[in-house]
Amino acid sequence: MASAGFWGCFDEFNRISEEVLSVAATQVAEIQEALRKKKDVINFDGMRINIRDTVALFITMNPTYLGRTELPDNLKVLFRPMTMMVPDIDLICEIRLMSEGFKEARLLAGKMARLYKLCDDKLSKQQHYDFGLRTLKAALVMAGELKRDDGKRNEFGILMKALRDMNTPRFTFSDQELFYTLIEGLFANVDITRTDFPPIKETIISILESQEMRNPELFEAEGEHIVTKTVHL
Repeated sequence: MASAGFWGCFDEFNRISEEVLSVAATQVAEIQEALRKKKDVINFDGMRINIRDTVALFITMNPTYLGRTELPDNLKVLFRPMTMMVPDIDLICEIRLMSEGFKEARLLAGKMARLYKLCDDKLSKQQHYDFGLRTLKAALVMAGELKRDDGKRNEFGILMKALRDMNTPRFTFSDQELFYTLIEGLFANVDITRTDFPPIKETIISILESQEMRNPELFEAEGEHIVTKTVHL
């Protein structure tokens, strides 16, 4: 990048481990120092490389997400910070629902944004929980697919089904009950059928049999030696 004079934007930069970020700080400092001194050639990690003065480095990050690392001070001082506005979740949901053909887009968007806010506040804190724009968009995409499959169905029921099917599988058992309480409160007078997911054990055995593999329990019962094989479920 330095030799070509490109601009580079590194998205979610603070997902990198702190040890690697410290090394990156040294490299960025070398490039910036060379630009200040208007050098054409620099010694970069033991290699002599050309550098063009058009090169520029940008990073983006969201410090509120789980699993993010605080930038080391020696790296933080090399970049000029800019704060982005908090996204308007209601407006994003409304526009997406409207583009998917929902007539009650504004009302549904308010309920959806409210549900995700309540989930973030009320449910337990788990490392795999994420109630940000990514999961929100995934639920909106599913709602659009359900709308196209059954356009005559009640729109409130369609959105409720999308929210239920998208979120329920990743919740703990205690959080599932609270989630159903929240969604039933927001979508009053709309019947919600709780999804019963098949037991994992029976599902795994069914997949093993479909791939012509034998059930390990039968091996044990017959006293045979168990030969393991990786199965991609």
